[in-house]
Amino acid sequence: MKKYQIVEISENHNHAGTKATQDITEIADQLGYERVMIHMNTTKKTKLAKVQRQIGYRKDWAECLKKVEENAVILLQHPFHYPQLTREKILMELKEKKHVKFVSLIHDVEELRAFRYNDYYKGEFDFMLRIADVWIVHNAVMKQFFIECGVPEEKIVTLGIFDYLQSGSVDRKPQFERSITVAGNLDTEKCGYVGQLGQLSSVQVKLFGMNYDKKMDQCENVRYYGSFPTDEIPGKLTGGFGLVWDGAGIDGCIGQSGQYLRYNNPHKLSLYLSSGLPVIIWKEAAEATFVKAQGVGICVDSLKELSTIFEMLDENAYNGYAEATRVLSEKLRTGQFGRKAIRTAEDILGL
Repeated sequence: MKKYQIVEISENHNHAGTKATQDITEIADQLGYERVMIHMNTTKKTKLAKVQRQIGYRKDWAECLKKVEENAVILLQHPFHYPQLTREKILMELKEKKHVKFVSLIHDVEELRAFRYNDYYKGEFDFMLRIADVWIVHNAVMKQFFIECGVPEEKIVTLGIFDYLQSGSVDRKPQFERSITVAGNLDTEKCGYVGQLGQLSSVQVKLFGMNYDKKMDQCENVRYYGSFPTDEIPGKLTGGFGLVWDGAGIDGCIGQSGQYLRYNNPHKLSLYLSSGLPVIIWKEAAEATFVKAQGVGICVDSLKELSTIFEMLDENAYNGYAEATRVLSEKLRTGQFGRKAIRTAEDILGL
């Protein structure tokens, strides 16, 4: 049975997705999924550019219909973030006329993320429910949401955690530090908790990423190290714990973005762990169960607990977390979670 994957390409012929989607594409390559390219010919916002973009989409989806063999399997990564002329029509033709089976790997559920949810994403999600034959979701909590949406439990595969592909192995041991690292968007309006990290006066805070607020320079416990590409940032994470947190404050993950942690697998968790860094995570996050089971970090209700936790933390305890993280890191760096999930989906389809 022939296997394909839909891959979106930007106007400069690079992969148009995030690190997470790029990694799934690479893992699928290794499993024999032939790429079917969908090109975004321009990112400009003029009326002419939009027309040119849709003409390109229509051409590529027509080529997809011709190329894909009957009774094939296609891997889709959801959601598609941009309207594409004839996409849904072609996918339905492949399903109904060529008897193609679809595996949908879910990156985000905008209804659960809430602040980005709109009519487009509702339609995108509803179509995904109609088209897919097997669904790969983040974790057990998200699986339950899909079951409540009417998806048969036996057609759902749980990923566990996103991989974070890196070359080589973790050849260094993280330093024992009573510190936390935040790598990602540092916008204190979007991520309100970042602006409150100065309140944790006894906890050293390391910040990496874009949109740094220079007002944070006034916080004696906070240091900004800059913004780095996804392939460079792992080498900058050298000690302490990576922080998996979101929302409006440090006293629990409040707000829409914070509550999304109850359902999703945050990619920064994969970044930290693949880089050998143990983590601090909100106790009510869906992935807190994974962190606890793997022994790779500490679960807390509030970041205000850290001063007491760090006072009691010794180097032996930290090294225990670090060793468990090192073992897990090898799996994340080589794509073992994504590979297992896709193979399980293939088993469900009888490949």
